[in-house]
Amino acid sequence: MTETWDDVNEQVKADWKDDTTPFERVYEIVEQTHDGQSAVEIADRALVSEPTARRHCKTLVNTGFAETEPDGQTTLYKRNSDRILMSRIRELREEVDRPELLDSIQEMKTDIRRYEDRYDVVSPEELAQQLDADETAGWDDLTAWRTTRQNLAVAQAALAYDEASHQLAV
Repeated sequence: MTETWDDVNEQVKADWKDDTTPFERVYEIVEQTHDGQSAVEIADRALVSEPTARRHCKTLVNTGFAETEPDGQTTLYKRNSDRILMSRIRELREEVDRPELLDSIQEMKTDIRRYEDRYDVVSPEELAQQLDADETAGWDDLTAWRTTRQNLAVAQAALAYDEASHQLAV
């Protein structure tokens, strides 16, 4: 007997539901939510009822993991981007020592200068305005440039956080 993709997807959902609590599923969905989603949307994705999703979302908001935004009569929930950013900064600070961090920052700055020189623009946004839809390599570079710029900002924040921590310890 051959399984269809629908059968496989349903089995994965069933396994996820069996292996996790309703709170864990709501947490996972909110963790993946950049743009706000209603409790109804979160409930559907997390395989829980709307009241359960709403209750767990409120708990996540109260702990600072999630935040809300109004959308007419509806409350939208999404992950707290500041908390995610601080987690990334702390994680980087713990995993990479200062010399490695400085080397990475220098390397990322060099990569950004290469993109600027290659395309004769000063930002990925400016490059996006110049690219044609069929310029695959250009769009790939644009994505890499944006990612490098984000990683550079996090690395610089981790360095500043590290320096501030040392100053406060003195």
